[in-house]
Amino acid sequence: MNKKKLPRAIRPEDRRVSDAIAADTPAHLATLHEADDDNLETTENSTAANETTLPGAAEPAADTRRARATKLVERFSVWSGVAGLIPVPFVDLAAVGGVQIEMLRRISQIYEVPFSKNRGRAVIAGLAGSMIPATTGIGMASFVKTLPLVGTAVGAIATPALSVGATYAIGMVFVQHFATGGTLLDFAPPDYHEFIKAQVKLRDSRSKATASSSG
Repeated sequence: MNKKKLPRAIRPEDRRVSDAIAADTPAHLATLHEADDDNLETTENSTAANETTLPGAAEPAADTRRARATKLVERFSVWSGVAGLIPVPFVDLAAVGGVQIEMLRRISQIYEVPFSKNRGRAVIAGLAGSMIPATTGIGMASFVKTLPLVGTAVGAIATPALSVGATYAIGMVFVQHFATGGTLLDFAPPDYHEFIKAQVKLRDSRSKATASSSG
């Protein structure tokens, strides 16, 4: 009786060849391919997770920076008031200016902005002279200290109060400027005219609220 030929797809010899190829294939190659697939999937998942979390993480970081900078400005404002208590005319102005320069340097560090002492002194002088009335009053209050008795008393009261207000306004201007991507090189005082007025009003309202609560 004639035997029928089996279809080629299921011939025994073909099965033996396939089994031999599988037996000769190193096991680590199959494992490597599986590991590559797993790594690719893990990388894709990690990338997707990063794309999801990174934009949201930037906002808390910005808020934290601003909170740190604002606390620093408030602290240096108090120190400038202490510097204004120096009874020697014009020495008090130098001390207040030194406090403001150091404040600007520290704000620059928080926002990772390059700082130059000469440039910082120049922008503070330009801002103070043209935009903040309180700074003009500081000079007058310091000059009043040259007058005997009454002048010293008036200057001792006026200079610290004006120094605190001016330093606070200057500090908050630079916090706002650096937070929006600015540097010392592109700072333009006229751009912050309305912002300064708002900060001065805010500071005055806080001072009045504190005085009324303590009284």
